This record gives sequence, structure tokens and C-alpha cells, in this order.
Amino acid sequence: MTDTILARDLSTALDAWPGLRVLSLDCFDTLLWRDTHAPQDVFGALGAPNAHQRVWAEQRARGTATLRHHRNEVSIAEIYAELAPNATADARAAMVAHELATEARHCFGFAPVIALMQTARARGLMVIVISDTYLDREQLGALIAHAAGAPVRALIDRIYCSSDYGVSKGEGLIGKVAAQLGVRRDAILHIGDNRAADLVAGQKAGVHALHLKQFGTTTEQRLRLEAATSAMIHPGTAIGEAADVPAAQPHRAAIAVAEPGIDDPAERLGYTTIGPVLRGFADWIAREAATLRTTCTGRVHVLFLMRDGHLPRLVQDAVAPDGISHAIEISRFTATAATFETEDDVTRYLEGEAGSSADAILTQLLFVPAEIAVMKRGLPAQGAHAALVKAIRAPHRMARILTRSRAFAERLCGYLRATVAPDASDTLMLVDLGYNGSVQNQVEPVLRRALGVAVAGRYLLLREQDMPGLDKRGFIGARHYDANTLEALCGNVAVLEQLCTAAQGSVVDYTADGHSVRAANAIKGAQSETRDAVQRGAIRYAREAVTPIVRASPATDIDVQRRAAVSVLARLMFLPMPDELAVLDQFQHDVNLGGGEVVPLFDRAIAQRGLRQRGLFYMRGSERMYLPAELHGEGLAVKLTLLAHKRFGLALKYADFIDRTITLPVLIADGRTVDTATITATPTHDGYFVAPIPISDCRYAIGLQFGQLYEWLQVESAVFMPVDRFLSDRQRAGAEEVAAVPTLEGMEQAGPHLFRCEDRAAFMMIPPPPRADARAMMLAVVFRPIVARDAVDTPPAGSARAIMEVAR
Repeated sequence: MTDTILARDLSTALDAWPGLRVLSLDCFDTLLWRDTHAPQDVFGALGAPNAHQRVWAEQRARGTATLRHHRNEVSIAEIYAELAPNATADARAAMVAHELATEARHCFGFAPVIALMQTARARGLMVIVISDTYLDREQLGALIAHAAGAPVRALIDRIYCSSDYGVSKGEGLIGKVAAQLGVRRDAILHIGDNRAADLVAGQKAGVHALHLKQFGTTTEQRLRLEAATSAMIHPGTAIGEAADVPAAQPHRAAIAVAEPGIDDPAERLGYTTIGPVLRGFADWIAREAATLRTTCTGRVHVLFLMRDGHLPRLVQDAVAPDGISHAIEISRFTATAATFETEDDVTRYLEGEAGSSADAILTQLLFVPAEIAVMKRGLPAQGAHAALVKAIRAPHRMARILTRSRAFAERLCGYLRATVAPDASDTLMLVDLGYNGSVQNQVEPVLRRALGVAVAGRYLLLREQDMPGLDKRGFIGARHYDANTLEALCGNVAVLEQLCTAAQGSVVDYTADGHSVRAANAIKGAQSETRDAVQRGAIRYAREAVTPIVRASPATDIDVQRRAAVSVLARLMFLPMPDELAVLDQFQHDVNLGGGEVVPLFDRAIAQRGLRQRGLFYMRGSERMYLPAELHGEGLAVKLTLLAHKRFGLALKYADFIDRTITLPVLIADGRTVDTATITATPTHDGYFVAPIPISDCRYAIGLQFGQLYEWLQVESAVFMPVDRFLSDRQRAGAEEVAAVPTLEGMEQAGPHLFRCEDRAAFMMIPPPPRADARAMMLAVVFRPIVARDAVDTPPAGSARAIMEVAR
């Protein structure tokens, strides 16, 4: 018979032992759960004392009890006597009451255990609680009533606390209780979450015992990483701010019940990670809509912007099935296309598109393919953007843009009239993932002018790039997080977008009778099937999130949900789990501009190349869709470094990552002469070094005298690139690189990238590449020492003629 039980199996826990007379339960993390990662996290919400002071006081109290009274168990009164030795008894009593009230606010009854208690009472069993706690019987009973409700407290016949007896369960408390009850020990079943204190101690006392296994190993790690991420995102409470728990995890209960039964990894990702983020967002949206209804004269229409608003809307409908929401297709493309009222509007658009392609610009300005082809044919190779702007601003073309844009705006408004039918006094509440509210920025003036409506934007994540003064709020926004945190969360948001989107192309126009016109969907069917499974899991979580939670005061704590959502989202973005990456491995990201552009969500080979070539500095400026996924396999330290850099906006330079160097001797040949020099190679990642060697205008061949230093080494890569590209903060692995073609003298290749140097004279000769332009070039060689040469002497002079021949 197993001695472990999962939460989902608690309903049958009594069936294995006929003749039971007593159901004994642990309290914390069995009957009462907290909405935090660890018990001590609740202390973070105390304010005064702070969490560290509270922990230190308990440690001192236990030490005092051991020395003076030969017991390890203490009361909460003894703890506060150590914490505030000079306070009055009334002041300490108030502090104790404050802690108990804080515990009650963050504790809840675990529904599967409560159902088990009800079954036990229905079968005539006595129900008792045995807890290792610094609370006494009355205090613990009151906490259960305040947290889970009086009906739950009424199910309990007796409560036994270690602080009352001076011994813990591991020290024999369960046996003492069994003796007091006066029943056969094999008529008692004890269940608790601590294997040592509940299972082992219960069996030692002679009673039946079960270990309530809350989570599997992978889940424990994921929750632990969430807590670690939260500690970096929420590093502390500033003076004057309301205190809150540092690692909120209200989703623990639902995950404990459901996750063991979810076999599909994609559905599991949706349930355990995407669901908790969007459930908190849904509760906040419901509250925001209710607030708007109290201030607006007309109706409030909740409009989820497609495509990224697809899953948030499904979650919203699952949470509030009686609410009315609409799926509205307004993309950045259509919102922008409807805004060209004047020539100044077109000019402002062009000013912000200097780096965009001619096709994207002209399509956005509503030129048709034949017109685009004509305009592109006349563009020069140099100064193409300026020439394009001049061509666009020709009077006949400008008139065409303005006329088409006004017609486009009329079609967009017709689409809204057909879909929503707003009155002039109504408010359109635009709901989206975020992150700048660009659609709202563009379309709000159009809607106000044409429909006479007010517009309010509500976003999961809001990080505005300017201050437009519009009605915008973010569930995760500047009211709660600094700019660095918001920027960090936006950096890898593509993964969330792809999991939330609808399986349809982006809207590019509207028909005269009020229907949307979409571009073709560029995403493959397999990705859509995976996404559907993720979305099923998220919707299921939304429906079940509060089912295992029994509270005396069921009001939703939006602040706790927000902190939990940020922790879950940041953990997925920066510390993804292997099973999550397996789900996302084949995902592609389609850019929502109506052009069908598709890019891989992540590519681990690019990250490994970047790290070995530039080290951790590579992460500083790397522009990747989901960089932490690419860093998987490079160690937790690398990903934590990335998180810290992004979260705190660390202004680090390349030199800050260098703590040792290698002086590498090289030969420099120009076809006539050979000179010697040394190059400083700097560490990158995983034991690799990079040697950057200037070659001017592709004039010099370079001989790397590895034999002087090493018997064995790895050469990862040797590439030529412009000097300014190598020195740039904005890294693009592989960009503007030309692979070197080396020859070996006294070196042999023993395997992929692995080389043996026969003697100290061995070297690798690399001729320069063909000259492409006037930019200064350099050779970047990435290598890793394996076996150093014992004695480093002056190498034999060698044949200058041989070196010259190799150089040629």
C-alpha cells in the first residue's frame, strides 16, 4: 500500500482502512494553504516587523527555549518577547494580532481536505488537527475560522498544537494525542504534507499515516523558480508603501489538484503558466469595466482586439460567462491606414519609418501592388528612403493617400457599427495584451470623430513609449512597476503573443457591408494545434482557479493576483522549463503587420554562437524574439544574469565582463614582410576566448601561433567582420560575417573544432578575405584552451619563406 496521496485522490483516502474512528490532519499546507510560495513569505506582508526581524526573533526564541526549558517548541508570545523586548505587553499583543490577521488574509481552506473532513464526519469519525505551530489551540482555531470560515472550523472536534505540549510531531506529539484520545492507534489516520513530521512520525506513533504530496519534482522546481524570479522583480517594499508578500502564488492549490492529471505538455503549459497570468487579467478587466460603468453616461462595450486578444477573451468569458464582450479585428495596419487625414499625418508617419522597407511603407499608405512596383523601380541605390519620401509627397500621390485613408476610416467605422452598434455616448473599452497601446493611439481620434464615442484602453502589460494623455491602464503597468521592469517583460513578449493569438490571418481591410478582410494565415497547422492545446489548458485553469480555495471572505485580491501574474510571466520569459521549451520548439512568430512575415521564435545555435564569440555581453544588445529560450543549456547563472541585466537596466560595458586574458602571439604578413605581435584574447563563455585582430582594409594575413601556448585546443570559429560591427552594442549573430579559410602548419585536426599542436612552432595561417568596401575589417577567432604547453620557450625561427608562401 502506498504511503503517499495526491490532492485529487483525497476523496478516497478513508476507504483503505475500515474501522477508522479518527481522521487526524496537519494544518498548514494540508488544511490551510497560503497564497505564497513559502510560509515565511507571509512575513513580508507584516510591514513592521520586517520579514528578517520576524525570522530572527523566532530563531532566538527557540534557542532560548532549548537552553532554559529543554524544549524546541515556542509560542508566538515568546517570539514577540524576543522581537520587541522593550515593548509593553499591550503593544506586543497588538503585534501578535496583526500577524494573525495577516495570516488570515493570506490563508485559505483547501477544498479537497475540507471535503474529506465532511466525508469523515458523515461516517461518524472524529476529526482532529495536529499542528507543529507557535500558535496555541485557541489561536489556531480562530485562524482557521477567519481564513476558511466558521463552517470549516465547526468540522474540527479537537485541535492539538506543538506549542501547547512543548514537543513537535517528530518528537512524539502524535503519540501523545493518540494516548489522550483513548482509541486504538490503528483506528487513527493522520494525513499531512511533511513526509518526516507527518508520515514518518505518524508511523512511528503506530497510527495509519499518509503523506500529502502537493507537487511533483518538476512542479516544485517551476514554483521555486517563480519565487526566485519574484524576488528579483519585487525586491522589497519601499518606505511608505503598503507591505505585501514577496512571492505570491495563489495558483498553487489549483495546480496541485489538476496538474498530475494533465498528460499533454501543451495543455499543462496553458494550465500552470498562461492560465494564472490571464485569470488575474480577467478579474482585473471585470473590475475595470465595472468602474467605467459607474462613470460613463452610456454603455460600456468590452472589445478584445484580435488577434492577440483571442485567448484573453476566452478566459474572460470563462470567468464571467454572463458578461458581454466582442472580438474586434483592428490591427496596427488597419488602425494606421485610417488615420491619414492631412498631409502632416502622412509626413509624421514617414518620419518614423526610416528603417522600414519600401514595400511595407507603401502598403501601409494604401498603394496597390502595381503602383508600388512603379515607385520602387525609380529608387536609387543610395538615399533610397529620401527618394521614396519625395515620390510619396508628390501632390497626385498625396491626394490618393488621403482619399483612400478617409474611405478606409469609413469602412472601419462601418465594421464597428455592424459588430458593436455603439451609441454616441457609449465607451469602447479596448482590451489587448499591450504594450504601447499603438492601436488606441492611432484609432481613437477616428472613432471619437466618426462615432462620437469615448475610448478606454485596458492592457495586460502597458509600457507607453510616449505620453499621449489617453485613457489607458495596464494590469501590469507604471502604477505598480518601474520602467526597467516593464521593459524587461516586453522584451520576450513574443512567446505570450503566439500562445494567445487566434488561428487566423491579420485583418488588412473591411468590406462595405461591415466585415473584416484578412491576410492569409502564415502559421503552420501543427503550431495551431499546439496553441489550441495551450489555450484549452488556460481556459480550464480560469474555470477551476478558485474551486480548491475556501475563504471566509471570498473577495478577489487583485494586488496578489498581479504580483503572481508578473512572477509567472517573468519566469516563463527568463527561466523557461525544458518541457515548456519542448512545446514551443517549432513555434514561429508572425509579425502582425498584414505582410505575412514569419520568423523563428528562438534558435539555440545562434545564442551559443553569440555567447562563445562575445560572452555574456552578447545578451546586452541581442535583439532576439525569445532569447532566454536560446540560452537553455547554458546554465541558470547565464539566464539569471540576463534577468538581472534587463530587470535593473544595468549599464555594463564589455570590459566589465573580463576578469582574465590570454596574450596570444601572432604573425602578421602582407605578402612582402612578416612581423610578430601579440593579441589580447578575452574570455567569453564556457571557457572560450575571443582574439580580435585588426586587418585594416583586408591587407594582412594572420598566423595564430597556438603552438607556443597549447598542445591541444578547440577553435570554435574564425570569421572576418567590420570593426564597427564587432564593437557595436547591438549584436546580430552572423550578420556581416565572412568565414575564414585557414591552413595549418604543424597542427592537425583530431576532431570537429579539436586541434593538436605538434610543437611550439605550430600555427594556423588565415589569409584575408576579398575587400568588399572601405570599412576597416578584423578577424575574430574564438578558441578554448584544452592542454597548455608545459615549457614556453622562444620558438624556432622557422622559415620566413614558408610563412610567406602560406600567407600568399
